Amino acid sequence: MAKTILTFVLVVFLYSLGGCYEVDSGQSQLLSPKPKATPKKDLLTGAGEADVIEQVALNRQAYRNSLESLIAHYRITGNNMMLKWAENELNQFASIPKYNYIIEAGTARPDLKATTSITEANYIYADAVRLEKEARRLLLITDENLLRAALGRYNELIKKYPSSDKIDNAAYKAAGIYEHFKDYTIALLYYQRAYQWEPQTTQPARFRAARILDQHMSRKAEALELYKEAIKQENLSEDNEEYVKRRIASITKRNKEIEGSR
Repeated sequence: MAKTILTFVLVVFLYSLGGCYEVDSGQSQLLSPKPKATPKKDLLTGAGEADVIEQVALNRQAYRNSLESLIAHYRITGNNMMLKWAENELNQFASIPKYNYIIEAGTARPDLKATTSITEANYIYADAVRLEKEARRLLLITDENLLRAALGRYNELIKKYPSSDKIDNAAYKAAGIYEHFKDYTIALLYYQRAYQWEPQTTQPARFRAARILDQHMSRKAEALELYKEAIKQENLSEDNEEYVKRRIASITKRNKEIEGSR
């Protein structure tokens, strides 16, 4: 029995040394990882952030286009082995997370004013709202790709029409989507932009910003001030107003206890 077990272990060991690759998988042709390259100084110092981000996007698309061209070539020539390699690389590229490094509310100035009714901006806003509603049409399931599409439209409005009277609403709605994805730092910025761009906004932007500061960032002092502003300036629902009053009382009590313990 012991001999049988020893033989089995030896076979498994030898098999692991030989690898468990598929035939013609191209494992021998995989490029070896290289040490992390140091960014070229002329790229980072000679161009602004937006230029570098744009170049990243162009390079991504060029890489994808090249792989697709290679796949088309191998299909025509009938080289099935390399076709499989190229398709695998394209699939791997598609699965890599790719980020939008530009945050429009961060690029836009905080002193913009939502003053002008612009037809094109109104259309973009209505389209974004439609996409967001479509994404949330099911009670328990949210289509997050549609949510991202709506987010793109809200940001497009902010970028293209910074004087539109819809920028505060677009910022508020975008903040809600960022909050859905738990990107709280970005959501906070967009809520802040909503009431900065339109101090009389009908949306409870201060309340939502305060709640993020309170619940997710432990920035109680800032949250307290915003809660107080929300009570004074925003038309809160009865439930939200009660919640704000409780949080103001709780944070104020906590601050007094901290002061008393010193």
